[in-house]
Amino acid sequence: MTSQTAPAGDDFYSRALERIQKIMLVLGISALITACIFFGWRIGMGFALGATIAYLNFHWLKKVVAGLADLTIGSGTPVSSRGVVHRFILRYFLMAIVAFVILTISRESLYGLFVGLFLPVAAILCETAYEAYTALVRKM
Repeated sequence: MTSQTAPAGDDFYSRALERIQKIMLVLGISALITACIFFGWRIGMGFALGATIAYLNFHWLKKVVAGLADLTIGSGTPVSSRGVVHRFILRYFLMAIVAFVILTISRESLYGLFVGLFLPVAAILCETAYEAYTALVRKM
């Protein structure tokens, strides 16, 4: 017997990336408020910068992967990934520059930045728990 509130299979999993982005926003805003209250504005602003970088990076990677998949499906042959690798390396180089600038200004902000960069990991863990819960509810 399946639950009437359980989403349909294919549609449910195809919306996972959208849910992850929404979870990232909710977790990011909640963590920003918590960081500012308990750890101070410097760590809070470092977190906000790290979370923003992580969110944009996740969004850009999603677009790049979707674009490569579309090109590969349309042409029937794998697409060269040289441009993707260069952009990937450029992103991490820019993050290193931001981290260096923050380190020279405030070490506390650097801690917040590093925590903010892990925002996608936390959102993916939440999505994983949600999908596991949904799968268990469907079996009952």
